Amino acid sequence: MTGNLFVVSLRLILVSGKTQDFVFSPNDSATDIAKHVFDNWPLGWEEEQVSSPNILRLIFQGRFLHGNVTLGALKLPPGRTTVMHLVARETLPEPNSHGQRNREKTTESNCCLLL
Repeated sequence: MTGNLFVVSLRLILVSGKTQDFVFSPNDSATDIAKHVFDNWPLGWEEEQVSSPNILRLIFQGRFLHGNVTLGALKLPPGRTTVMHLVARETLPEPNSHGQRNREKTTESNCCLLL
């Protein structure tokens, strides 16, 4: 696989700040990547080990990647290592939810109430 010109180099970063480099195909999806990382969990990441690949999520440029998104669809720059965050999360936020779902309203909110 390393001799192939059509590979994508990813550097995955955990919340703890630990990193690991991986090589994937442009046809690999976010789900494929999560499964590969789970099956080949790096030495030194033992404290962050998760129980299932189904809760591993990739974040690229501040957005969660949904399972069927391929690396090729992201139009990543060839020949460079792309950095993504890897987090454990049961569900993904709904598109355009802006993180407001399941959030309790408090008096300290920065939002305005329009009547």
